[in-house]
Amino acid sequence: MIRSKAFLAGLSGSVLFIITTIFGGFLHPGYNHMTQFISELYAQGAPGADMLKYAGYIPSGVFIVFFSIYAIKELPKSPLTFGGFLIIGVFYGIGTVLASFFPCDEGCNPQYIDPSLSQLLHNLIGFLTYITVPFALLILGISAVKWGNAEKLSYLSYFCGLLSISFVYLLFSGDSAPYTGLFQRIIELSILVWIISCSSYLNSRKKQ
Repeated sequence: MIRSKAFLAGLSGSVLFIITTIFGGFLHPGYNHMTQFISELYAQGAPGADMLKYAGYIPSGVFIVFFSIYAIKELPKSPLTFGGFLIIGVFYGIGTVLASFFPCDEGCNPQYIDPSLSQLLHNLIGFLTYITVPFALLILGISAVKWGNAEKLSYLSYFCGLLSISFVYLLFSGDSAPYTGLFQRIIELSILVWIISCSSYLNSRKKQ
């Protein structure tokens, strides 16, 4: 039962995040997925921002929290497994929810001129997410070898973790302006693809 709940929570949270981001682009005239942050879709004053937050990103974050909880309950107990999923649940799951409650200023204030408290909190949440979650994937890659028949997931954890770390570095390097949106989406997809793959693995454990 926990396995199927983990699968549904992880899959639902990931797919909902992706669909919301794609749909949000259609609501935002002139929006460019290659150059603009995802946060701009639900920034203050953005078209359809409340719908995207309350029907998309917030439920997505809640699903990821439950995915992490169910994964901890289902998998063999170890400090690495607990720590890795705790980071994902807190910084990616709850982080997504909090980032929605504290949206960035209109246009996400790229020049950072007189930022609001909401903007400051939003940026802090995003920063903490991107410097913790990619390393959680590496931690879970190490731990996965003891889960049973999870060698492929372990390799994927290393790949997604290193890929996201590389693009976090590029995103924060200051030279990412022409590809800011692309780099952020590669980071997000690296994490979401891993969550979907891990969800599928958890669901398959009942067949072992």
